[in-house]
Amino acid sequence: MTITSPHLNSSEAWTDAKLLFALEEVVEKELNRHLQVTKDWMPHEYVPWSDGRNFPGFFEDGEAWDPEQSKVTDIGKIALVVNLLTEDNLPSYHHEIASLFGRNGAWGTWVHRWTAEEGRHGIVMRDYLLASRAVDPDKLEAFRMQHMSEGFESDNRHSMLHSVAYVAFQELATRISHRNTGHQSGDPVCDRMLARIAQDENLHMIFYRNLLGAAFELAPDLTMQAVRDVVVNFRMPGHGMPGFERMAAQMAIGGVYNLRIHHDDVLSPVIRFLKIMDIDGLGPEGQKAQEELGLFMGGLDSEARKFDERLAARAARVAARKG
Repeated sequence: MTITSPHLNSSEAWTDAKLLFALEEVVEKELNRHLQVTKDWMPHEYVPWSDGRNFPGFFEDGEAWDPEQSKVTDIGKIALVVNLLTEDNLPSYHHEIASLFGRNGAWGTWVHRWTAEEGRHGIVMRDYLLASRAVDPDKLEAFRMQHMSEGFESDNRHSMLHSVAYVAFQELATRISHRNTGHQSGDPVCDRMLARIAQDENLHMIFYRNLLGAAFELAPDLTMQAVRDVVVNFRMPGHGMPGFERMAAQMAIGGVYNLRIHHDDVLSPVIRFLKIMDIDGLGPEGQKAQEELGLFMGGLDSEARKFDERLAARAARVAARKG
């Protein structure tokens, strides 16, 4: 990718304002590409409305929710709730990125378009969960109120570069989480719905990944440091929801999202695609960040290997008990 904006002599001369201006043409190019390849879809077409019926409350014929009514597996229920509550905080996410990227020009157009597309995800997931009676609707609403009432503050408010680096990985992580949830749900309708959401998340990842690549061309040292910071301290945006640690542990054991998936299917593909570990000509700080990134990835792979071994041992114990 060739950027016509002037390349400063040193990455240290860059400020967020200068980088925002310099990357504007890349944002416009990626926005136009995104609008050409994305396809609008209707959330209501993915919901099994014929399965729906009234709940108790204002309706005299309302039927109370019962766990036996759900077609979804236990791990599917947990992951669906986590994924939906994450999507529910969209107003906070919009505020975060709009504050960093701005609301004008190509940046602003992208921010609003991204928000509109993400909005579909929460709509269709909640409609599916309620129509199919997959989870307790009262608890789901209580979780939503608690999670949204606490708001969301990004770990990556240091700079625009940190935010771009984070979403390049996080959008891919979300795509993987949705797809694996669908596979583990036990319901073909749910799997189809989440596959459609994952298509959006993949296009969002490509937008931010390409933008991150352009940032490496302009300010390689600063971008390398931002990527190092983001990867080493990565957390999914739903980390603040009630019971997240317990649910995340269950999702890890259930094969929805764990250390091995995080290393192999999220971090490594972006790092490999952008050839981040092959970038040369870095200054001292950029080179240090690159080395630390490499060390972290090696350590994460080792931790993932240990997790795999524990998971295999657990599976063997379960199989032995059943035998």
